[in-house]
Amino acid sequence: MKQQQLDGLRYWSIRSWSVVLRVLWLWVGAAIATVTVTAMLVSTPVVAAQSGDLTAHQTHAGSSGHAMRARPQLAISAAFDPQGRLWVVGVNTQGQLTLRQAPATDPHALSAPRVIANGDDVIAAEGESRPKIAFGPNQWVVISYTRPLAKPYTGEIRMLHSSDGGQQFSAPLTVHQDRQVITHRFESIAFDRAGTLHTLWIDKRDAEQLPTQHGVSKGYVGAAVYRNTSVDGGRTFSTDRKVADHSCECCRIALAEDPQGEMVAVWRQIFAPQERDHGFVRLTPHSAPVVRATEDHWALDVCPHHGPALALQAAGGYHLVWFAERAGVGRVRYGRLTAEGRPSSEPIAIPDSGAEHADIQSAGDSVVISWRSFDGQKTLWQVWESNDGGRQFTARTLGKATGDNDYPLLLKRGATIFGVWQTNTGIRVEQITQ
Repeated sequence: MKQQQLDGLRYWSIRSWSVVLRVLWLWVGAAIATVTVTAMLVSTPVVAAQSGDLTAHQTHAGSSGHAMRARPQLAISAAFDPQGRLWVVGVNTQGQLTLRQAPATDPHALSAPRVIANGDDVIAAEGESRPKIAFGPNQWVVISYTRPLAKPYTGEIRMLHSSDGGQQFSAPLTVHQDRQVITHRFESIAFDRAGTLHTLWIDKRDAEQLPTQHGVSKGYVGAAVYRNTSVDGGRTFSTDRKVADHSCECCRIALAEDPQGEMVAVWRQIFAPQERDHGFVRLTPHSAPVVRATEDHWALDVCPHHGPALALQAAGGYHLVWFAERAGVGRVRYGRLTAEGRPSSEPIAIPDSGAEHADIQSAGDSVVISWRSFDGQKTLWQVWESNDGGRQFTARTLGKATGDNDYPLLLKRGATIFGVWQTNTGIRVEQITQ
């Protein structure tokens, strides 16, 4: 890796000797992946100086889950149901799937965690691999997660569905038709306005068909994005369909609804000759072309484990936030896209050089960007707020943490934007806009 690239990733600097050992393991192939020394931050991505899907995350530990549970798994997801109640899905210290719920009258009043039976599945709940929850019509509720498999960097997407508003859930089922012990991970789910459930994930079935050298497929760069749909609330699924070849190997996929209620997606895509920018696509019934949504021209031969976030723009088009190196400077940036997914504004760097894993949400002309950063002693939860559609922003700090913590999330109920942040002391819910 070039020095310039390492500079661009400086806030992902190694923060514990455990990370050093894991990176050395990747370089020399020694079997020390389960060495665990307490890290300063949970969910901190690691960039290994080797091509391909080599982030050395504990979520890739395999089916036993022992290494994965050596640290608290604080990665959660949250959503409001049609009645305005807040739901939070995650795992407890035993690795069990849990749900919390807060009434519409008080989103801060989360219930005690309720354990949801999911058989013997181990759940990836760290970093950008986390359980998800989504609400559809007809009292449909679905929960998805990645189940790590026996080989490193492999997994399958699992889903539970409910048809009674979340009172009872089915046993977990595998969403995709391909059942090879390969990468099916980093899923994203959403119901569109018509009630169709969209599931997208990172998939390596195409790369697996090619010869490999040192564990990396020759002739196929990166992975692929695949998808399917369900029209019955997650009971059955359509055939797997490829969205794009040559996606980054382990970055989250962002989904948003367009003005017509259909879904669009953005993810980190590898453009020739190994530039890891972002691709945009409209999730139509037929194949749609991938549009280049960012133009940082970040030449990198490794996955930075840092996906984008997307929100609808009131005036048409989309708000986008992402991390990349641009002109030698690695920063989280904000920009706007046209309705077709092309850049329509000059990117603006977030006013925090340590910002990581930013999220974005919008409601009318209100735009909120949320992120966390580490100042050497504590983690700060910060937001950047705009009341004029993203033209001007004001920054403020919402919280601080001195122990393990997850990435802060944003979600919307009507015209109000909320933030949710889990730390080692609990889950904090904040109403950010009025």
